[in-house]
Amino acid sequence: MEDLKTSEAWRVFRIQAELIDGIETLNNIGPAVSIFGSARLTESSPYYQDAMTVAQNLSRDKFAIISGGGPGIMEAANKGAYSQEGLSVGLNIALPHEQIPNPSQDVSLTFRYFFVRKLMFVKYSMGYVVFPGGFGTLDEFFESLTLIQTQKIRHFPVILYGSSFWNGLIDWLKDQALSIGCITEEDLSLFHIVDTPEEVQPIIKQYHEYLREYPAENQRLTV
Repeated sequence: MEDLKTSEAWRVFRIQAELIDGIETLNNIGPAVSIFGSARLTESSPYYQDAMTVAQNLSRDKFAIISGGGPGIMEAANKGAYSQEGLSVGLNIALPHEQIPNPSQDVSLTFRYFFVRKLMFVKYSMGYVVFPGGFGTLDEFFESLTLIQTQKIRHFPVILYGSSFWNGLIDWLKDQALSIGCITEEDLSLFHIVDTPEEVQPIIKQYHEYLREYPAENQRLTV
């Protein structure tokens, strides 16, 4: 029992160390956009190429790019930023089958705890661009909606990329969750759906201009 207590106590210190490292490293990166998506999509995927283009476009407008630091869409995002000499950030996660950080990162952090990593994404992003992905991508998408809906964070842009991928999910939300009253029509306005890289930039830039005009809105509620 004593060993268990000691282990639990040290876990708290490890969590604290990850929080401090993340905050000290990311606190001055400036306006940043997180790009999410599957680790399994390769360079041959149109989504990979579009993620690179989105990151390149945003980097030209001086936004830092944050990804999960691994392969697939994450790599594409970091590569796009890196190619424009924009700030490319990777928030890697230690997994049983080790995730190898992609090489296109100016700032690379590795987290042991998913919840600390997720906090860093939401704390230092002023927008999410969510490409097709699996459970992890869906988790980041729905958590951002939950935090916005419950007013734990400001309503920043959440952009779903690829209507052909996302429409089935949105139809289910309307047909099931909305129809029986689990969500409202207003909840369905918490995100955008786009199909081209060129549609992403205006949404992010408009929101950035809004924050510059109303700087008080740049303060999150509780994160």
